[in-house]
Amino acid sequence: MRVLVVGSGGREHALCWAIAASPLCQALYCAPGNAGIADLATCVAIKADDIAGLVAFAGRERIDFVVVGPEAPLVAGLVDRLEEAGIKAFGPSAAAAALEGSKGFTKDLCAKYGIPTAAYRRFTEVGPAKAYVRERGAPIVVKADGLAAGKGVVVALTLAEAEAAVEAMLGERRFGAAGASLVIEEFLEGEEASFFALVDGTTALALASAQDHKRVGDGDTGPNTGGMGAYSPAPILDETMAARVMREIVEPTVRAMAAEGRPYKGVLYAGLMIGPDGPKLIEYNVRFGDPETQVLCPRLMSDLLPALIASSDGALAHFDLRWFERAALSVVMAAKGYPGDYSRGTEIKGIERAASLPDVMVFHAGTRRDADGRLLADGGRVLNVTASGRTIDEARTRAYQAVALIDWPEGFCRRDIGWRAVGAR
Repeated sequence: MRVLVVGSGGREHALCWAIAASPLCQALYCAPGNAGIADLATCVAIKADDIAGLVAFAGRERIDFVVVGPEAPLVAGLVDRLEEAGIKAFGPSAAAAALEGSKGFTKDLCAKYGIPTAAYRRFTEVGPAKAYVRERGAPIVVKADGLAAGKGVVVALTLAEAEAAVEAMLGERRFGAAGASLVIEEFLEGEEASFFALVDGTTALALASAQDHKRVGDGDTGPNTGGMGAYSPAPILDETMAARVMREIVEPTVRAMAAEGRPYKGVLYAGLMIGPDGPKLIEYNVRFGDPETQVLCPRLMSDLLPALIASSDGALAHFDLRWFERAALSVVMAAKGYPGDYSRGTEIKGIERAASLPDVMVFHAGTRRDADGRLLADGGRVLNVTASGRTIDEARTRAYQAVALIDWPEGFCRRDIGWRAVGAR
């Protein structure tokens, strides 16, 4: 098969790494890709949100299958456009991608179909939103309804923080159209976890569990980010809890989307809070997680590509996946200043030394090469230093050994990735 992966981050590098190993993959392309992906695939200078350009390329190059990485092109209808052109693709339609494209849509769906989630209200005006915040008290969560590049959620610990978030989103329109409507919801106590399932419209197939680290600083301090590291498996999502998540959250959502005339195909990523009453949905994403994909792919024993095709074809009912018992952990190396202002173009050395360690893989998230072949940082989250081990402890030790071999003074990372699971398998 001739396969095109859409995207340029660490998630796409991990997907390309897995797909390139498939006997089914004859030729692999990535648009636009990055310096690391270029070692596995032919990178094409087409941006992930250039819907017309991607469809034209896929047709011109006789692409058999397209795997869409980021959420924005899914919400914009890339899969619909590809299928209209007769090109098979992995990912939801624009109508189904509303599960991530509109937090309000998802909350309303949960309310209608009895899917456990935080209590909430929706707002389009500053005054009523602030009044609701004062009525509910803090801590409280303020969310932009639409896509805001992972920055549209504020976990406000005080009323002042919550009111400032409302003002920034609705009053100042900091996120443009994405923040024209807000969801304000109760603060959930518990432990966060990421749960993934492949879905083919009617059947959901659970993948391995993972846990992300959203805050920028050690000890889960500082602002939220796109994710500073992850590990798999997540001890809190044992077999019993995973079965509850499928039964109470994922499968009812798949049925609900079909009933709403928006059948869901692709990967369904449930961000969960596991509390004393069991799992509750924080939000849905309609694509593989980043950086969770970077720990899921090394643990997958089965060939990934046929599973993605089965999702697209509606053929998951008799499909199964096998996983390595070993754990995996990934440390994100980011440019200093992230998630705020940061500089681009700083040189990174030592990747080869780090990647030469046993059971270590360095996935590139935001890199490019200059005319002289030097590796340069080209984003906020730049590298995903990933390691496998018999336990999370062992994987963590190897990952940080690899981090120590990377020479990038302008970069930083958290030093406590995996802290919740230290000592666990």
